[in-house]
Amino acid sequence: MNFGRGPAVVLNVGGTRYSFSREVLKDFPLRRVSRLHGCLSEQDVLEVCDDYDRERNEYFFDRHSEAFGFIMLYVRHGHLRFVPHMCELSFYNEMIYWGLEGSHLDYCCQRRLDDRMSETCTYYAAEEPPGEAAGGPEGTGRRPPAAEGGKWLERMRRTFEEPTSSVAAQVLATVSILFVIVSMVVLCASTLPEWRAPENRSVEEQSRYTAESVREPSGIIEAICIGWFTAECIVRFIVSKNKCEFVRRPLNIIDLLAITPYYISVLMTVFTGENSQLQRAGVTLRVLRMMRIFWVIKLARHFIGLQTLGLTLKRCYREMVMLLVFICVAMAIFSALSQLLENGLDLGTKNKDYASIPAACWWVIISMTTVGYGDMCPITVPGRILGGICVVSGIVLLALPITFIYHSFVQCYHELKFRSARYSRSLSAEFLN
Repeated sequence: MNFGRGPAVVLNVGGTRYSFSREVLKDFPLRRVSRLHGCLSEQDVLEVCDDYDRERNEYFFDRHSEAFGFIMLYVRHGHLRFVPHMCELSFYNEMIYWGLEGSHLDYCCQRRLDDRMSETCTYYAAEEPPGEAAGGPEGTGRRPPAAEGGKWLERMRRTFEEPTSSVAAQVLATVSILFVIVSMVVLCASTLPEWRAPENRSVEEQSRYTAESVREPSGIIEAICIGWFTAECIVRFIVSKNKCEFVRRPLNIIDLLAITPYYISVLMTVFTGENSQLQRAGVTLRVLRMMRIFWVIKLARHFIGLQTLGLTLKRCYREMVMLLVFICVAMAIFSALSQLLENGLDLGTKNKDYASIPAACWWVIISMTTVGYGDMCPITVPGRILGGICVVSGIVLLALPITFIYHSFVQCYHELKFRSARYSRSLSAEFLN
């Protein structure tokens, strides 16, 4: 340190003083404190701390003194824990100020911080730069063309991505929902026998995208819906900030899976002909046609319930894997025992439904989930006792991870509801203006 006098340096954090030698500051574990060693002038010092007393060589930091005391315990002993009766996020803010990260916390406190951050809403709107809010960088009241274009793109992006952000976004979301409903109604109605009876056509013929089928009412409606979804997807891609991130998002992948089968079917009809063997088989085209059912998932853009379900599954994948492991282990055990008791032992009462372990797995899964179709059941006394144990075990194993999934669902719901309410407030401001 080339600034200040005296061999010792005094740090005043919220009224609590700490004295160090100059050499200690050079390699101090806290980045903000170690930056004092390289300060050459009082101006450099004031960029690091809040005030400086030249006579005492004292550096003042207007921060939480008790939190800094716990941070100093980490410096001395290597263990960092939360301050009792202090908000985890507030202490985490103090850590970031002094140059620490969440990984410096002990494992138990890391879990507390993760839970606290998941409970709070982490979606915040990007604030406008101060210059733009004031009417330009120089206060002239006019924004540069680049800023105007960026604001227009941001408004377009919110209109297509956030259904509650403006009146135009709500109108667009309503129209999109109507198109999804219409397309689903047409898809379901096209499988009815009465729908095909007047033309006396088979399912294979219905799967073809011929010139005649396009001119029919169902073909016209389908083409209009596909055109709307395609235009919506293209516009959202153009106004997106990060094109690579846009392609990787699950809802956008679902949009592509719902749109591309139509164009693939049309191209197959154009290039292979209407009377080819592939068209007569119709299996591939029927599969592609039924992929339109993914349009239902598009409603997740407009309903918090579906968004909550998707976010919960994303955050609880560990619990879901745990649940599957529990079921698989129990299935392996009970299927082997049931096959042995019902068919493996030569007791004169062989049950053909349990001829193999894979066949017994079906009985185990419907018993553990308490579905009980009744298509196969044990007939021996030991098999029935095993069946009762299997049912009770299924109830217990399924109930264990459900608590974690439930709490995560509640957190995700409140998080998305808060986000929707924030955009609703901006919508109310738009009505007032």
